[in-house]
Amino acid sequence: MSTDARFPYQDPTLTVDQRVEDLLSRLPLEDKAGLMFHPLGNTAALDEPGLFGMPSMATFLERRINHFNILWTSSARDLAAWHNHLQRTVLERPLGIPVTISSDPRHSFTDNPATALMAGPFSQWPEPLGFAAVGSPELVRRWADTVRREYLAVGIRVALHPQIDLATEPRWARISTTFGEDADLTSELAVAYVRGLQGEEVGAESVSAMAKHFPGGGPQLNGEDPHFPYGREQVYPGDNFDYHLKPFKAVIDAGVAQMMPYYGMPVGTGHEEVGFGFNKGIITDLLRRRLGYDGIVCTDWAILADKCWGVEELSYEERMLKSLAAGVDQFGGEFRPQVLVDLVRGGKVTEQRVDDSARRLLREKFRLGLFDRPYLDEAAADALVGAAEARAEGLAAQAAASVLLTNAAGGPARLPLAPGGLKVYAEGLSAEALGERATLVATPEEADVAVLRLVAPFEPRGEAGSLESFFRAGSLDFPAEETERVRRICDAVPTVIDVYLDRPAILTGLAGCAASLTVNFGAAESAFVKVLFGEERPQGSLPFDLPSSMAAVEASRSDVPFDTADPLFRFGHGLRYEG
Repeated sequence: MSTDARFPYQDPTLTVDQRVEDLLSRLPLEDKAGLMFHPLGNTAALDEPGLFGMPSMATFLERRINHFNILWTSSARDLAAWHNHLQRTVLERPLGIPVTISSDPRHSFTDNPATALMAGPFSQWPEPLGFAAVGSPELVRRWADTVRREYLAVGIRVALHPQIDLATEPRWARISTTFGEDADLTSELAVAYVRGLQGEEVGAESVSAMAKHFPGGGPQLNGEDPHFPYGREQVYPGDNFDYHLKPFKAVIDAGVAQMMPYYGMPVGTGHEEVGFGFNKGIITDLLRRRLGYDGIVCTDWAILADKCWGVEELSYEERMLKSLAAGVDQFGGEFRPQVLVDLVRGGKVTEQRVDDSARRLLREKFRLGLFDRPYLDEAAADALVGAAEARAEGLAAQAAASVLLTNAAGGPARLPLAPGGLKVYAEGLSAEALGERATLVATPEEADVAVLRLVAPFEPRGEAGSLESFFRAGSLDFPAEETERVRRICDAVPTVIDVYLDRPAILTGLAGCAASLTVNFGAAESAFVKVLFGEERPQGSLPFDLPSSMAAVEASRSDVPFDTADPLFRFGHGLRYEG
């Protein structure tokens, strides 16, 4: 045994399994239960009130909880300092179990506190859809490796991603953070992403990947999302359930460390019609037994307290029992381990069942090296996170992911634009970004060419600032008044239209009037301007079909890819610059 180790589990020369079994044998039930809860952590002082009305971090620690999902941060150094303070606090306690920090995606453009975060101090890349547009596993692996290195610098050791659902229902609000509609492409890119985070196996330099949302969250009824009661049903009118499993099979073979079932409940499939986090047929029979997965299963956030579809009539305790019986190891977003302790002491759950999950969770902490290297270099964090090289590569990827859908046969709006002498009317593009490439004018009538940067349409939901308001759902059609406004500009001057696609928008009304039409999947002004003037070339191809009408979307089957009739542009479409 190491001379510094009081107990065998502290000895790094022993195997992970030996260390796990030694520590597990020493843990009281309260500590085992605490491992199985994974709430949202506040990165302020430990005694500050928690986010969204939850308890403080100090209260969580008293409850023996040691996995936390974090949201916003002011700087990388601040986050590293908070992490070190948190680790010192827990490691001074008996048995000293280090904390594991997790995060939703934070390297792209999506701003939704329930699904993904603004990049802030981290390097910014396109959305996963943009990587699907480029279609390069090597680029995805480099991106994931950058995510890994930046996460390590601030102590984030579990990525609540990749999201490998398939975008077979065009209206679904979560499409931007998928790899698109095709199962084979998604599988290939998902494996590259997992390998970029974890390496060939999880170790001290890894970030554990939590793939989501098993068994595939794409085929939502009417495209609604199961964060909300009206979106709880997941349907398979094309009997295409197994198609959505393909990416999950691929990442299981690649050694993905963790898995998250979705909120939704399968309807009309033969499986029990309860949310996947309560579904024994999905977690134990399908994931564990049929697919042979023995990693960590963590529920989506707050299924016991809130999003308990199909089991709404059960009590909190009964929902916990059903989820445990289904085979989950950890309750995302929950923070009441005493309920589990009471269930064990009341004879409703065996301690062996708790041990099964605690063993998996401890094993991951040991594999990640948290017991041996719990602290960070705070001074290095700002230099490592969002470094110039990573930011430059992110911008290059944003540009490469642009898709050229149509290009003018000639004239001033043919891409790439000629730099130097053009007068440009622009919306969503600043004079600073244009620089000396062109002169910005105030009206279309003064311009040689117009450049309009638009955002895919959606129907606002919920009160402003509410969780529901962040989900861009509903119709994919641009409102008639917006289409008419754009047409008037196109009639006045040759026009380049660029659309940010977080869903497969219907561009039928715009394609007919635009001289040239491009789409992006998250591109800063500086990246877009380089494509516009030919300093970078669009290398993207559509990662999904673009439907021609809402009628076609409504008639399609939500679980079947490429199922909208007569799409305006097909999956894989993308023109290139000449020369």
